[in-house]
Amino acid sequence: MNYNRLYKKAKNIIGDKTPLYKDCGKLCDGACCKGDEGTGMLLFPFEETTLKVTEKDGVRLAVCDGSCNRNERPLSCMIFPFFPYLTEKGRVRVIPDIRGYNVCPLVGNTDKVRLDRGFLMRVKKVGRLLAEDEECYRFLYETSREIDMLLDILEK
Repeated sequence: MNYNRLYKKAKNIIGDKTPLYKDCGKLCDGACCKGDEGTGMLLFPFEETTLKVTEKDGVRLAVCDGSCNRNERPLSCMIFPFFPYLTEKGRVRVIPDIRGYNVCPLVGNTDKVRLDRGFLMRVKKVGRLLAEDEECYRFLYETSREIDMLLDILEK
């Protein structure tokens, strides 16, 4: 599998779409772009980036200081705060990524804002594309189960 080609195709699907019809960074002063040495955006399997990469608990993260070439952002940045969630039956759904709750005001308030449906449809299309690859399928599945676990904890 040529992962550079795969992620380029995924990024082209997302294009310049964002979760809102306007710049959502104005809601939170671009909080998702202000990582530090211990925080960042999760990289998909074999995804390369021009950003600084750190490893935390065996997970590769791209770290950003708030300024990057937007065309070279990791896929996670482009789809944040949503995730192409893989159901137990292997279907792709787009959900707010609970892991971004403390960073993004959209995560707990998707019912109160007007989301760009075109963006959500593109994230779903990207999820389906990635699910065709064995490594990416495994990543989507494992990350989806992690999200399930976090949601279970929050519901208690």
